[in-house]
Amino acid sequence: MTEVIDTFPCFGSTCAVVVDAGDDETAAHDSVAAARRLLLGWHDAFSRFLPTSELSRLNADPRSEVPVSPLMGRLVGAIADAAAQTGGLVDGTLLREIETAGYRGDLGRPLALELALRLAPRRRPARPSRDASWRRIAFDVSSGTVRRPPGVALDSGGLAKGLFADVLAETLGAHRAFAVECAGDLRLGGAAGLDRPVAVQSPFDGSVLHTFALAAGGVATSGIGRRSWLDARHAPAHHLLDPATGRAAFTGVVQATAIAPTALQAEIRAKAAVLSGPAGARSWLPDGGVIVADDGSCEVIAPTVGPGSGAGRPAHARPAPPSAPSAGRAPAVASGSLR
Repeated sequence: MTEVIDTFPCFGSTCAVVVDAGDDETAAHDSVAAARRLLLGWHDAFSRFLPTSELSRLNADPRSEVPVSPLMGRLVGAIADAAAQTGGLVDGTLLREIETAGYRGDLGRPLALELALRLAPRRRPARPSRDASWRRIAFDVSSGTVRRPPGVALDSGGLAKGLFADVLAETLGAHRAFAVECAGDLRLGGAAGLDRPVAVQSPFDGSVLHTFALAAGGVATSGIGRRSWLDARHAPAHHLLDPATGRAAFTGVVQATAIAPTALQAEIRAKAAVLSGPAGARSWLPDGGVIVADDGSCEVIAPTVGPGSGAGRPAHARPAPPSAPSAGRAPAVASGSLR
């Protein structure tokens, strides 16, 4: 068994592709190289920080119907579905609000999580926006166009990265084993059904809170610790907004890891868990995960077993260097805090 691994900067973070093609090392190298090319190309097409990207051009287009690429169409559909599934909690139409809050480019060193929590307002669960712009966006497959009111701007965010990991899984599934980590969202699989250890890290000190053994599916971690800053009012801010206020959501949950059948679904669940707060977080993790509260305490929800159960990883998964795995077990993936 030869496992080929490539780790590289992408999406303002790190991506990694791992492929085990059995004895066909050339096929493994080719698949990893192709996945890397696609991810780097998608970075250029879907970044909201590049004015020439397809996403930026879509957001700036004054027409109510805009022709888009098939993958952009899938992303728009995913944004609408995520909001519908969560009752508007996971809202990908808050780009203007997150820019107003100060997230327009590189944030530099994040605000310490402990300090952000000390300065944060009273905790409360997030609520959907009354405006509900997400209800007015759609992708028409037959015409290849996105329909949305001009001025409604889309934020690709974690939903895009989960989608990209799933798209790559569609091409890698015939290999013996694979793992795709797309800037924090992980998709695992392969014909051999090998378990891979996936470690969930604390957002406070990076210690390992729990390790899952997963063979297939998706894992995502969402949290408030890494993309954080002080806004113009010198109040703590981060990238997970309360749709009802357009401001950073401090709910009492600082991080949630979700296991799901796909990386996109895991991303949706993890975000919804954080935004729901302690009372509602567990309900978003039907296939398992980890919830971390303000005080650093964590709750582990065991993965389900059987058809449709998830697998995957949380927020900053790092495929480990090739080692000598025991039979039926793939090398470990470590997952850090957040997305």
